[in-house]
Amino acid sequence: MLKTLKGAGLGLALGVLAGPALATETIRAGVIDGYPARALWVQEFTNFFIPEVDKRLAETGNYKMDWQENYGGTIVKPRGVLEGIKLGLGDIGIVTTIFHNSKLPSQAIAAATPFVAADARAVAKAVDEIAKEFPAMQAEFEEQNQVYLATGVVLDTYQVFSREPVSSVADLEGDKVAGAGMNLRYLEGIEGAAGVRGGLTDFYNMVQTGLVDHALLWPEAAATFKISEVAPYMLRADLGAVNSKTITVNKDYWDGLPDEVKEALQEVAVLYRDHVAGIAMDRAQESRDAYVAAGGTITELSAEQRKAWADAMPNIAQEWAKGLDDAGQPGTEMLKAYMAKLKDAGFEPMRDWADDAAMN
Repeated sequence: MLKTLKGAGLGLALGVLAGPALATETIRAGVIDGYPARALWVQEFTNFFIPEVDKRLAETGNYKMDWQENYGGTIVKPRGVLEGIKLGLGDIGIVTTIFHNSKLPSQAIAAATPFVAADARAVAKAVDEIAKEFPAMQAEFEEQNQVYLATGVVLDTYQVFSREPVSSVADLEGDKVAGAGMNLRYLEGIEGAAGVRGGLTDFYNMVQTGLVDHALLWPEAAATFKISEVAPYMLRADLGAVNSKTITVNKDYWDGLPDEVKEALQEVAVLYRDHVAGIAMDRAQESRDAYVAAGGTITELSAEQRKAWADAMPNIAQEWAKGLDDAGQPGTEMLKAYMAKLKDAGFEPMRDWADDAAMN
């Protein structure tokens, strides 16, 4: 009996020393995007971002995320993510920045510098570094009650998809071209070409109905949304990779998160950035092959014509930079830093947009 009591006493003492086991805290995270689940960046948020965050939190067991994913317009349309996160309709969102040039002007840095780099990985890294080095870019999201995590998606590179055969820039003269945001300005150096604003999910119908003759988009999206069915001719112009998405978090939600969860989200956002950019490049050739296999025809635009197109455009990059300068932000410095990063990475631009001599 005495031996039993001694054993019980020892067990009690050890229990006191060890203390009660800490329960794992569950944190709800509502994720929103207006685009469908089949869109590349949405797929990879589900397949990569979420598991990577879960894996990091599982290492300590202190927290567990309860992910609530809402895509395809269930809560917001593609253009509504910025406002949705601002209002708290979602906690984490994939904001399509090209829809919000007035509210997020600095996010247009890659779109304002076409014909520089067609490598999504290099552009993603450069844009994200600019965002970290120049607080102005993150401050734009703070004004929308959001915290910037990382450049979420960079497109492979814009190409021209057409209803009728195209072999040169001259074939775009006098035609209507679907685009979104800044890329509509690429048409300003082409005589009679008119840009028609639309979203990725609209382009198929816009071309099919004859509302437009061409559409500016990238091969992976063309394959995903079956563009070859209505636009079987692609002019490979390599207009350039563009950052189009940013992962953001509602600021009120963010302020209530434990530091461990914040750190996991920040780390994984950067990994997601590189992961999706890598997939975009891996799929670039596959998508072009799939386009041809589906009946599409690809014509290569010569380097001379690409340079002529770039030189015919107004210097939209310096216009963009001046707009930020006038608002008290370091637009010119950001432009010079961005161009320098891509040059250092080995890319030779068709036109040096930061060079004053390049101003039209």
